[in-house]
Amino acid sequence: MKPQDLIIVVILIAILIPAIKSTITHMKGEGACCGGPKEKPVKKKIPGKPKKQYTVYIEGMHCDNCKNRVEKNLDKIEGVVAKVKLSRNLAKVLVYDDTPESVIKETIENLDFKVTKITEIN
Repeated sequence: MKPQDLIIVVILIAILIPAIKSTITHMKGEGACCGGPKEKPVKKKIPGKPKKQYTVYIEGMHCDNCKNRVEKNLDKIEGVVAKVKLSRNLAKVLVYDDTPESVIKETIENLDFKVTKITEIN
């Protein structure tokens, strides 16, 4: 092996080890995912009985920060309250007005997550 090849291998190893460690931490949900500080959602409550309830299946959430971002942004929708279950990759969404499913889906997908299915709970 030439000295130049050995230098390239050493540089690649020096770059890959921190990247792999960071990826493992991220996938275990222990890092500051999504590039920001840990978000703390405010628990939204709406009095009365919801008109509709949905289970929204979501791909791409890896940590509590992802979960909190989804809850916070769904709760910004007028007449909507959400509870995300990270371990099951889903959100329980209560709708108290006439908000269509498409608004819920669009809100989640604008956060760079993928909605795979929405089912109405009767």
